[in-house]
Amino acid sequence: MVRNNWRLRVSVAALALLTALPAAAQEAPAAPAPVLLTLKRAVELALQNSKDIQVAKIQASVAERTAKAGMADFLPNIYAGSGLGFTYGMPEAAGGGLPSVVSATYSEQVFNKPLLGQARELKEQARAQQIQVEEVRNSVMARTASAYLELGKLRHEIELLSKERESAEKIVQITKDRQAEGLELPTEATRAELLKAQVTQRLLQLEGREEDVTIFLRRQLGLTAEQAVEVSVEDLPGAAEQEGANLVALAMLHSPGLRMAESDVRAREFRLNGERGGYLPTIQFFTVYSLLSKLNNIDLFYKRYHKDNVNAGVQIQIPLFSPRTWEAVGLARENLVAAKVALEGKRGEVSGEVRQRTRRVKEMEAGKEVARLELQLAQQDVEALQARFGEGRANLREVEKARVEENEKWMAYLDANFQRQQAQLELLRSAGQIEKILQ
Repeated sequence: MVRNNWRLRVSVAALALLTALPAAAQEAPAAPAPVLLTLKRAVELALQNSKDIQVAKIQASVAERTAKAGMADFLPNIYAGSGLGFTYGMPEAAGGGLPSVVSATYSEQVFNKPLLGQARELKEQARAQQIQVEEVRNSVMARTASAYLELGKLRHEIELLSKERESAEKIVQITKDRQAEGLELPTEATRAELLKAQVTQRLLQLEGREEDVTIFLRRQLGLTAEQAVEVSVEDLPGAAEQEGANLVALAMLHSPGLRMAESDVRAREFRLNGERGGYLPTIQFFTVYSLLSKLNNIDLFYKRYHKDNVNAGVQIQIPLFSPRTWEAVGLARENLVAAKVALEGKRGEVSGEVRQRTRRVKEMEAGKEVARLELQLAQQDVEALQARFGEGRANLREVEKARVEENEKWMAYLDANFQRQQAQLELLRSAGQIEKILQ
């Protein structure tokens, strides 16, 4: 009786466990839905989530704040304060003046060329930092587009290599069967196995690269590590192929690197003009209010004591001998010359880079056309062999070898097309046109 109760309890526990399993499976968290992306959607997400762009914007904000701080001396500045101290003898406050219960000071620069030149230089540098944000955006768009296009290519290549491995396995089996019948030499069987091993090796390499690109793309787009990324094989928009001859002229207008060099020249000019103004007088408005007290024995040292005191006027300083101004002008002049030389060098660099990359795009276009024709020829060979195989004039191994060759030409075509897309992205980025194309 005891043994039967024990068996009954075990049966009930097992039934309860089996009943709980489906419920537990239902409570398990579902995998995130795959993210379906187009090229433009990928670029849009990258621009929204890029840490590089966020850092560049913060740096631009810091530069703008610095420029505003540089102009603050030309705005009304009002300070108020108080203090307490012991006086023995003539009453004086720290830094001169009379000790006061409450004091208020107003100052504003009206004419100060060196200070104004420095403020304008900082303002121009803030504009340059905004251009730097554009350069970072262009870089993020180019990297994202390149990763997206490469991921589509890699997945297509993995699909082709998987089929190629199936064909290689068939070739190995057919060759071994023929060797067993004495119709093939051992070297042919080894050659077939080598082909299979090479295909397997390339497939593993492509899968590794596909994983690396997927991780990079997830990080760029702000996706979680669990989210699958689905892409399609796309080409760059047609406008990317139509800019051609005008790209050099467009680069001179829109290249961020060139615009930053031009901004640097303007900033140096502002600084030089300001330092040259150091030979001129400076003018400043000021007002000082002081509430005095008899605590410091001011009434004993001054015959006419007033509790409320106001001083207002204009302070003018005329430089009579200023070695500092002479050296500052010389330094600013040298910096301007260096900036102009750098600008001319940048213009030549951008022009040469755009022309070079234009030629490279044309070369990649030609390479793509060659790869397309080779693929077309391989496809026609497969069709011809399949027709001969149906007529009994070709064997299965010849057909599979032709399919392997077709897959190789397919992969060569995908590589050539990707190289062309890479060349286009580099060209558009050099010309400052990548945002126009990808947004």
